[in-house]
Amino acid sequence: MEQFDVTGMSCAACSARVERAVKKVPGVTECAVSLLTNSMGVEGDVSPDEIIKAVEDAGYGAVRKVEKKEAAAAVQESEDVLADKETPVMVKRLIASIVFIVPLMYVSMGHMMWGWPLPPWFEGNHVAMGLVQLMLTTAIMVINQKFFISGFKGIIHRSPNMDTLVALGSAAAYGWSLFALFAMTRAVVDGDTELVRMYMMDFYFESAAMILTLITLGKMLEARSKGKTTDALKGLMKLAPKKAVIERNGVESEVPVEQVKPGDIFVVRPGENIPVDGTVIEGTSAVNEAALTGESIPVDKAEGDSVSAATINTSGFIRCRADRVGEDTTLSQIIKMVSDAAATKAPIAKIADKVSGVFVPAVIIIAAVTFVVWMIVGRQFPYALARAISVLVISCPCALGLATPVAIMVGNGKGAKNGILFKTAESLEAAGKVNVIALDKTGTITKGEPVVTDILPAEGFSEDELISIAHTLESRSEHPLAKAVITFAEGKELKAGAVTDFEALSGNGLKCKSDGKALLGGSMKFMGESVPGSEEFIKVCDKYAREGKTPLIFAVDGQVAGMIAVADVIKEDSPAAIEQLKRLGMRVVMLTGDNERTAKAIGELAGVDEVIAGVLPDGKEEVIRKLQESGKVAMVGDGINDAPALTRADTGIAIGAGTDVAIDAADVVLMKSSLSDVPAAISLSRATLRNIHQNLFWAFIYNVIGIPLAAGVFVHLFGWSMNPMFGAAAMSLSSVCVVTNALRLNLFKPHKEKVAK
Repeated sequence: MEQFDVTGMSCAACSARVERAVKKVPGVTECAVSLLTNSMGVEGDVSPDEIIKAVEDAGYGAVRKVEKKEAAAAVQESEDVLADKETPVMVKRLIASIVFIVPLMYVSMGHMMWGWPLPPWFEGNHVAMGLVQLMLTTAIMVINQKFFISGFKGIIHRSPNMDTLVALGSAAAYGWSLFALFAMTRAVVDGDTELVRMYMMDFYFESAAMILTLITLGKMLEARSKGKTTDALKGLMKLAPKKAVIERNGVESEVPVEQVKPGDIFVVRPGENIPVDGTVIEGTSAVNEAALTGESIPVDKAEGDSVSAATINTSGFIRCRADRVGEDTTLSQIIKMVSDAAATKAPIAKIADKVSGVFVPAVIIIAAVTFVVWMIVGRQFPYALARAISVLVISCPCALGLATPVAIMVGNGKGAKNGILFKTAESLEAAGKVNVIALDKTGTITKGEPVVTDILPAEGFSEDELISIAHTLESRSEHPLAKAVITFAEGKELKAGAVTDFEALSGNGLKCKSDGKALLGGSMKFMGESVPGSEEFIKVCDKYAREGKTPLIFAVDGQVAGMIAVADVIKEDSPAAIEQLKRLGMRVVMLTGDNERTAKAIGELAGVDEVIAGVLPDGKEEVIRKLQESGKVAMVGDGINDAPALTRADTGIAIGAGTDVAIDAADVVLMKSSLSDVPAAISLSRATLRNIHQNLFWAFIYNVIGIPLAAGVFVHLFGWSMNPMFGAAAMSLSSVCVVTNALRLNLFKPHKEKVAK
């Protein structure tokens, strides 16, 4: 996806206009414009120059982000892009406007309505007071000229926007007031004092100026609130280390992290940040990975373990080899993923887009009809004009345009803080709609690494003797079950004996000689045929097999020495996570290539609703197809063989410790290898979707109630009408309310949410 920064947008009508213009360019397959970040993502076989030209022809500006990066030459460019540059500008405009609005309101309302004193020279000099209001209002209009430039440019390009509404409302009030001032001078010449007073009451200079000031205030508050929606992303960027201590020719030197290259050796002392992704080649430590996974408990690291940029070395000195640097680090990939998600558009946003496309023209028509109707029913020109201006300034397409993207940005940032990454806005919305969860067994429900679970020595053998025999026999094998036995024996500091005549037998068996003794080992079936055991011994082995464990039987010189049970054990949090998924209304299905008996044993322990066993790697996709007949399906997996199923599912969820292929195929990535993050991701998705619905409701209901009220529909029924200044204030607050509601998502705790249907 090609990324662009778009300038000149002020509301949802603008973003809709840009989106339509770009989609018309031949070769463009997808375009999403974000009003929140003033960015645009474009997919298709088309040159950036054509995209930029289409945007410019629509009346806006665009710059390719890559070109911007080359021109900027700043180390912290990503942070600069997200920096809140709008708020300081709006603050300056607001302060300057207030400097002029205060004396204007004093003269226009303080003196005229409440009799506040003015210098004697103004006594009875209504033309002078009008000229003062004219000059102060003109100054405010010059300060806020951006509304007029953008608004009238929108009319010229036949794409009116929010600024058009503000500009028309303010200009109408200013134009009528200017007319009244000139008419007043004629009345003064004619000596008609009554007419002079009447024209004085027809001044709307304060409304023209106050509309601009209040909208500027609203824009400033909106900009501040919007800035907070990117706090999570900016927080991730601040984690990026600036320096690294590298070791070259035995000499340590501190260099900027940009100078670290793959293969360089870097050292990290206790309390320091790990600068790039790498592998520990010397030393041990505990590393706090909360920045990437949200998990606060440090993870032990030793030689051969991987470490990631921005994590903190809490204890111990380690030397590491740099593997991935710059944009290839895990942190950079997370930042890119969150940024890309902000540049995409959720399906629910299409509702607001459709409305925004016709909203501003519709409001202008409603304002014109309002003016005409009030004139027809016999109201005076100033009254009809005030109603029309109120309609223009109370309508707020900004609230519609911000309703979805602000919630998506906050929800996505909240997920990133908790190690849950949604690749697109669509995946964030879709995750909460699934009702069937398909879980891969190995590495997802279970740890994916077989371990020794039970030891049963035969009569005449001790536990240590049995383990030593097994260790000796398995020491030459590369099978995963053999590695489990070897690891267990090494943990008990029991060494393997010397081995000769080693042979791997077909049918899951091993044999060798050690210290003159013949050792034999293998599965129940193989050993039952070779070295029959006692009936009681076989019953116990059967019991372990029914529990989903694999009994390995060992013999010495034809005599059974005992049994060691090995199993891929369930992760500690898997049963609780599956129970949580059920509470969320999910039907939980486990997929595995294991035999029926082992699969059912694991499924029963995990608490799943259904077990589908004997599934070949290429058969998982077909299973997902069948499950989709009963609802929206999410597939959770971590291996290469899960990639087709992850792609086929409505929502693919990859466990973070999985393969790159699985992660690339998924819609959601869980940085921790914890199943508890699956219900957390679904809960967060549902909370975000609820927030979007709330935002859209308030945006729509505000206009549904506000526009008729401003037009004067309720004047005869209840005596309700609206001053244009109050309309401007209401318009300013609507967007602030929507953004503030979205910020409430920051209080949401995904892992503590019990039920979020």
